[in-house]
Amino acid sequence: MTALLYLLDFFQLQESRAAAKDEVRQLRCQPKATSLLHKPSTRDLMTALVPYLRRAERTGIVLTTIEAMRDSSIFEKEGAREVVDVIMIDPDFWLEDVPKIMGCISKHLESITTESARQSVLLLLLLMTESSPTDMLISLLKFPPQGDSSGLALWEAMLSVPRTLEKIFKELLSRVQDGSLHSLVNSAAEECHELREALRMPNEFQWPELSAEFYGETSFMHASLLKLSLLLRGLVVLSERADMARKMQVLLPNILEVLWLGRTADIKTKVLEVFRNVTGHLKREEASPIWLQLAKELLPVFDDECSQVRELSISLFRDAAETVLEKDRKSMKKSLQRSLLPLFFHMHDKADSVTKAAGEALLAVAQLLKWKELQDLVQTQQTWRIGECLLRKDGSRAEEYCHQSIPYLKDAQATLQEAAVRFIGLAARLLSQEKLPEVCSDHPHPEPPKGAARIQM
Repeated sequence: MTALLYLLDFFQLQESRAAAKDEVRQLRCQPKATSLLHKPSTRDLMTALVPYLRRAERTGIVLTTIEAMRDSSIFEKEGAREVVDVIMIDPDFWLEDVPKIMGCISKHLESITTESARQSVLLLLLLMTESSPTDMLISLLKFPPQGDSSGLALWEAMLSVPRTLEKIFKELLSRVQDGSLHSLVNSAAEECHELREALRMPNEFQWPELSAEFYGETSFMHASLLKLSLLLRGLVVLSERADMARKMQVLLPNILEVLWLGRTADIKTKVLEVFRNVTGHLKREEASPIWLQLAKELLPVFDDECSQVRELSISLFRDAAETVLEKDRKSMKKSLQRSLLPLFFHMHDKADSVTKAAGEALLAVAQLLKWKELQDLVQTQQTWRIGECLLRKDGSRAEEYCHQSIPYLKDAQATLQEAAVRFIGLAARLLSQEKLPEVCSDHPHPEPPKGAARIQM
């Protein structure tokens, strides 16, 4: 309060040299005054200061307010809270220099422990996110949670107000979706420069696999994808803690959307790791609804080009099958049935880790479906007989199985192509003469896999 009075006094004295006293002048009150009846409120003082303040001065008031919230500060916390109340009225005016304000919050956050002061800081974070989500994200990335304790405290604070990260996710997703519309090279170059600055972190926080792809071009979409990767890296770290994992549940729908828009193996991997960590910290009844939704979304990811993504997605599907509640199993049945053939094909994957994960997942699905013969074939590794087993169990699904198999004829892995050719040959025997041409006409004619001529149909 006293500092604001002095500041107002200074500005008004400067103004009085060129103009007569005006209505704002009447709010002036000497700091030495002791009568509460003559003291203007913090809101009155802040309102009176507005016409005089430049950007740096406005930011200075905000920074001083944050410092005043520290436990060790000699200033009264109530006055700081009143300043925040005034900032709420016009956050765009007061919170323009997001990087400086975020730096100040990060520096002092661990020293702000009183409930009212913490709430004021959280409110500032929310206001800045609402008005400047991109600036907030870049500033946040400069303080990774695996860095020092101040970075961790800042990310924890952001998670305490889920709307902040929800807003950032939505902003980034919209940029990725509309990336082709944002091709202003100058702006894109500026964003990439900011990202380079934000990436000046310890070596363990670098992603060399991204540098060539993202830094080689200046586009909003590429910059946004890199931000997504960095944001998800922070969430992966936080999700390893049970208390943080629980707070992340509200973000899972946004994170799941990233799985389809991420476009890179790096981003997909981080999305899957977040889900693995979060569900791993939840009770079974809490995780079951998540597994229901996730099971549907994981199936297409089984066929990703990246072996790590394939392994993670298949392993997560196995976890879903093993831990979903009894009451939810019926709702998951369709996803389980749809998974049978892809899992069978990926038991022929060239990556040993994927082959192992596919076998474990298929066993879990067979157990959930109470399919004893399939369980025995998987456990005894009689892979070549599994295709026959699927068709023998339910020949009416032969047409569906054929539709599911045909895309694998174009798979990058010859082993999966060959497995698909063999299975289609088996399934074709169960289709009528009318159905077989119909199934084939629904799909473009693929190139035969190498060695296909030697495969007996």
